[in-house]
Amino acid sequence: MSELTLKNLSKKPDLICPGARLCSGCDETIIVRLVLKATRGPTIVTNATGCLEVATTSFPYTAWDLPWIHSAFENTAATASGIEAAIKAMKKRKEGPLSNFENIDVLAFAGDGGTYDIGFQALSGAIERGHDFTYILLDNEAYMNTGIQRSGATPFSASTTTSPAGKIFLGKTENKKPLDEIIIAHALPYFATINAAWPLDVIKKTRKGIDINGPTFLHAIVPCSRGWRFPPEKTIEISRLAVQTCIFPLYEVNNYKGKTTYELSSPSLSIAKRPETKKTVEEYLKQQGRFSHLFKPEINKEYLKQIQETVDLKWSILLDKCGI
Repeated sequence: MSELTLKNLSKKPDLICPGARLCSGCDETIIVRLVLKATRGPTIVTNATGCLEVATTSFPYTAWDLPWIHSAFENTAATASGIEAAIKAMKKRKEGPLSNFENIDVLAFAGDGGTYDIGFQALSGAIERGHDFTYILLDNEAYMNTGIQRSGATPFSASTTTSPAGKIFLGKTENKKPLDEIIIAHALPYFATINAAWPLDVIKKTRKGIDINGPTFLHAIVPCSRGWRFPPEKTIEISRLAVQTCIFPLYEVNNYKGKTTYELSSPSLSIAKRPETKKTVEEYLKQQGRFSHLFKPEINKEYLKQIQETVDLKWSILLDKCGI
């Protein structure tokens, strides 16, 4: 971990090239670039269908400077499992192109549609079987690649093309699926949330996940300028507000020592120590067009109160788990 300093990282070549066709201000390539900075040696990536896959591999071009495999929405974790099993077989037989490498990093990237919904069965099975790979969820809270449809990750009251805000319903009527708790309940060795507003935190957590033997999971919040409807230059500001309001706390769960422990990352820890710095959810929501209907004069303010109370409850539960 000592080599993960800004000075050393600045010298490491990028494994994803600039100039891909993602939207201006897209947070996905920021997260991916940081994650790839943490890799150790030979790295193989499997990537589910989605914004990242479509925009970085428009045939016959690719932005990936490493072995990369496109998988369908539903089988990213299964593909990663197969890659890891093939590597083990090569090493056992002491033959094949990967048999002589000590560390081979297997990474799986998928969006919320391919994780919360379509790909969950493969992910759950891969974790249960104990395959050694790191799964990175790029959570932009909707099916952005196919038209901004709601997903299991879409939060309560967010307006999407399939949960539009109107006179009868004010956006999505269901809460965001508690995927973090579901993944943690699998008792996998390591789970963490990451945010591009804290780049070194992203890199250090990624390296920790890669170094640990077994399945590890990183949940990245990825604000989408197009789907969330905010100016592209505000991507990092929105990312930071997600943590400052405790809507998306930064924390990690370690289970590789035989005892499950929760630990807040430093950005959230400062909020925990100084509750007065915790910002209201309104400061986060009002900057996004997908929530603009909540701020119309005729709308009952109980909606904002309900969202704030839900966030406060989840935050207090997390603090309790962290022993704070």
